[in-house]
Amino acid sequence: MIRPIVSFALWAFAALAQAQGFPSRPITLIVPFPPGGSTDTTARIVGERMRGPLSQTVVIENVGGAGGSIAVGRLARAAPDGYTIDIGQWDTHVGSIIYPLNYDLQKDFEPIGLLSVNAQLMIARKGFPADDLKGLVAYMKVNPGKATFVDQNAAARVTGILMQQATGTQVLFVPYRGAGPAMQDMLAQNVDLMVVQAAVTLPQARAGAVKILANLSPARSAVIPNVPTSAESGIPGLYASGWFGLFAPKGTPKEVIARLNAAMVQALADPGVKARLADLGLDMATPQQQTPEGLAAFHKAEVEKWWPIIKAAGIKAE
Repeated sequence: MIRPIVSFALWAFAALAQAQGFPSRPITLIVPFPPGGSTDTTARIVGERMRGPLSQTVVIENVGGAGGSIAVGRLARAAPDGYTIDIGQWDTHVGSIIYPLNYDLQKDFEPIGLLSVNAQLMIARKGFPADDLKGLVAYMKVNPGKATFVDQNAAARVTGILMQQATGTQVLFVPYRGAGPAMQDMLAQNVDLMVVQAAVTLPQARAGAVKILANLSPARSAVIPNVPTSAESGIPGLYASGWFGLFAPKGTPKEVIARLNAAMVQALADPGVKARLADLGLDMATPQQQTPEGLAAFHKAEVEKWWPIIKAAGIKAE
């Protein structure tokens, strides 16, 4: 029995030494969608500010496809050493159960911290004949199946299906690999409707290139207080959850998680980062939510809230 004990002790010592010297090379931050979307923008803002506390570069790697589930699978298979992390969200770490997954969303990842809670907006192309959800429902009842609806992630598909079920209407889903490419088609007026985080659409909405129909949250956002909620705009109970958090592979040493979390917290405390995230329409996570334990509790609550809704609605990726 001596040899196994000695081997384990040597392994534990090596792991501790590695954690204490972390990081000694650049860190890869996986973004589960193509460049140009809100996830990519937020990752680049926070990742750049984490460079100082970590004394290492944070390299952004965009991995699109299957609503972000391909990227999260890459994280699940990565070495649990802290050198590969991802920026997760509702679509990738809750809603992606609509896809066939070869990893466990509840067991295969270590939470690092919650970055933000984000308003999900229902938007329409410029010139669309509805200015709020009440007008949208009226249009869809007269034109069943005519309105095109961007299907770029799990949140979009779930929201679209729940809207159909709540209003007795029908939309035509159009698949996209991410919000960035979808927004380009929205600006070109090739699609009618889109559910997207505020970070993607606020610049275009301010310029009059698209119009916001509603904030799909139970309450108005502190950073975009003039946008009405879904209940105020015409479809009570039509909610969509949005947030950003950092995750590492299961088994990443606690010392490494703590180092990554400290760098993330310092980044979020930077006035410049705060201003940029607020300008994107992101509500900063509370200090308690920014901890690994805070994100773990937040993620657990999201799973327990949304999985029964998704399963009861019979929502699957097509």
